[in-house]
Amino acid sequence: MTPKRIVITGGPGSGKTTLIELLEAKGFPVIHEISRQVIQEAQAAGIDQLFLTDPLLFSQKLMDGRLKQFKQAKAHSEEHLFYDRGLPDVTSYMHYIGATYPANFDAPCFKNSYDHVFLLPPWKSIYTQDNERYESFEQAEIIHDHLLKGYEKYGYTVHLVPVGTPSDRIDHILNKLEISS
Repeated sequence: MTPKRIVITGGPGSGKTTLIELLEAKGFPVIHEISRQVIQEAQAAGIDQLFLTDPLLFSQKLMDGRLKQFKQAKAHSEEHLFYDRGLPDVTSYMHYIGATYPANFDAPCFKNSYDHVFLLPPWKSIYTQDNERYESFEQAEIIHDHLLKGYEKYGYTVHLVPVGTPSDRIDHILNKLEISS
């Protein structure tokens, strides 16, 4: 039995990583975000911001990695599997920067469906920038809008997660999924 695939997504500084780590600490299986790994590998090769330097290559690496992650669900026996971002994040970010991408980017997003999508809004009081998060808070708000439209484009009903303590946000998600914490 393949577990239900649940995406936790949001723009930079929305608290995604904190929620994913909390879900994992509660014993839920999670698939971690790969974009920081791709960014760090590019930086090690001397490319400061691969997404800005070659957005298509960066996005292809993410699409390939996330497709591989999507398929990892078959190796899990748990009822639910949480993903830190999903396939539609790739095309949403491409729309955000106004870049075109090959038509083959849409196919995996339509073909490989998640069961639930939870979108976290940007949260100014927790927002920080670092070497991998270069966007301003205002840009994070725009990215949020692109993520919402992006997931809706592929037919998802997106559940918006209200700002609050990590525990309250986890409770909100688990209640929507009808999972006891």
